[in-house]
Amino acid sequence: MSENCTHDCSSCGENCPSRDPNSMIENLNPMSSVKKVIAVVSGKGGVGKSLVTGLMATIMQRAGFKTAVLDADVTGPSIPSLFGVEGQSAEADGFGVYPVRSKTGIDLMSINLLLEDPAAPVVWRGPVIAGTVKQFWTEVIWENEDIMFIDMPPGTGDVPLTVFQSIPVDGIIVVTSPQELVGMIVEKAVKMAGMMNIPILGIVENMSWFECPDCHKQHKIYGESHVDEIAKQYGILNVAKLPIDPKLAAACDAGLIELFEGAWLDKLAQAICGEEVKNG
Repeated sequence: MSENCTHDCSSCGENCPSRDPNSMIENLNPMSSVKKVIAVVSGKGGVGKSLVTGLMATIMQRAGFKTAVLDADVTGPSIPSLFGVEGQSAEADGFGVYPVRSKTGIDLMSINLLLEDPAAPVVWRGPVIAGTVKQFWTEVIWENEDIMFIDMPPGTGDVPLTVFQSIPVDGIIVVTSPQELVGMIVEKAVKMAGMMNIPILGIVENMSWFECPDCHKQHKIYGESHVDEIAKQYGILNVAKLPIDPKLAAACDAGLIELFEGAWLDKLAQAICGEEVKNG
């Protein structure tokens, strides 16, 4: 083993005896460097997975970390809209594809940044979609990224399996909502992470409550939360809860997620980077 070994075989050219010959991890573009990869997953759609991805990326960028977002939700890409980046704006040359940079400097790659018509549906079979996500890792030039968040498609199908097998994911954030039915689906995502030997860094419950602007009382519109029970059952230490916030929704609709205010995810961000994060 080299004395400079980082234990990340994906970006190493050494013929090292510790390298696993059966590893399916794909190499980055030679011009790329990514120190840490966090996948944001959900058991079902519509729970705010892309929202959490955008918020976490914004928090980390504000904290001084060079941050990137890989949009692996090829058939339902929403990352460009959240950051106000639209159109066929990604460029390429003989070295690779260049991510599009957001207003605050977050590097973004999504299928919608490559399509001539972003509204055109992506009607591809699973293996083609999975291959596209793999290319986002291997052919895009991710330059000196401290942390990359991968916005995953919902469920436990082809793309999540491809990501977990092909990309050196350091940890997973699970996104859910308060409904009891969702709790059962969350457990599927948690168990899949266990099967892939990837640690769960935290669970985020979106739409946890709504605060009345007049009386400031919190109303649990979707019922009582079950996320703490699930976290305790699986030994997950970090639990964050996001409210239904009209201002946050308006910022996302306007492509201004980077202007959000709120400290809901700061403790989770601290657990990821190992440093104190103050965001709101």
